[in-house]
Amino acid sequence: MTAPSAFDKLPPGDDLGLGLRSGARRWMNKDGSINVRRVGLPWFRPYELYHRLITMGGARFLALLFLGYLLTNLVFAGVYLAVGMEHFIRPGGSGFVDRLLDAFFFSAQTLTTVGYGHISPQSHLASAVAALESLLGLLSFALATGLLYGRFSRPHAQIRFSRHALVAPYRGGSGFMFRFVNKRSNQLIEVEATVVLSRLDPETGTRRFHTLALERSRINLFPANWTVVHPIDDASPLAGMDDAALRKINAEFIVLVKAFDDTFSQTIYQRTSYTAEEVLWGPPFTPMTRPAADGALELDIDLVDGVAG
Repeated sequence: MTAPSAFDKLPPGDDLGLGLRSGARRWMNKDGSINVRRVGLPWFRPYELYHRLITMGGARFLALLFLGYLLTNLVFAGVYLAVGMEHFIRPGGSGFVDRLLDAFFFSAQTLTTVGYGHISPQSHLASAVAALESLLGLLSFALATGLLYGRFSRPHAQIRFSRHALVAPYRGGSGFMFRFVNKRSNQLIEVEATVVLSRLDPETGTRRFHTLALERSRINLFPANWTVVHPIDDASPLAGMDDAALRKINAEFIVLVKAFDDTFSQTIYQRTSYTAEEVLWGPPFTPMTRPAADGALELDIDLVDGVAG
């Protein structure tokens, strides 16, 4: 009969809402996104439109705005051509390209309510279409302005985690540790860290989750870096384990960080994870701070991944 492992002495713990099946190789990606792909959904989901516009990359968002602006003007240019450019006072020629360009630029001026005046409608039908486009322009630009404000006003955590976690000497024993630093110059206060060990149960093929006891789970001020340490003692689920044992159970350390951003006066969150392959065994981290000549403390962000030796 095999001796009971350190896990057998622990309650199963919470599943974090990720389920107990083994599923993906890792539950959480390095950027904090959950490694779950939804299928069986319709291609067009209007209930996700605002979320997509707020969270997509800046370049894609600007490209989408430009494309929408271009397509809208092309559609209304086609409507004006269908109405007939003879219903407009314009200085352009009678060729198709001239009429198309006049219709397109008149649409752009109407949509943005610029109205230079060198092209103007002279029939009720053309005026009605222009009035409809003006209303659409006011609504669409108000929506675009709201989206831009929402993107810029939404607080984004800029926390940089160390590339690897370590199992290194700690207070006469050893500890599981990683560290992170705030890349911005703003102040984060009441910072809390939670580390959950996700491991595979080979007998049942299910996942088990254990919240690791930390040396310190909360700090009030975060002016420099923070090395989060889980002491590996007899009560730790990592007691007696080595690199091979962590790989065998497909261990993943899920990290949740919560802090209050005093610039936005809002609580921010950031997540990441470390798999067994991303845990280094050996020396500890190197210091990130050093005293400056003027008496201040210098913090070198590039040293967040630095390991001694």
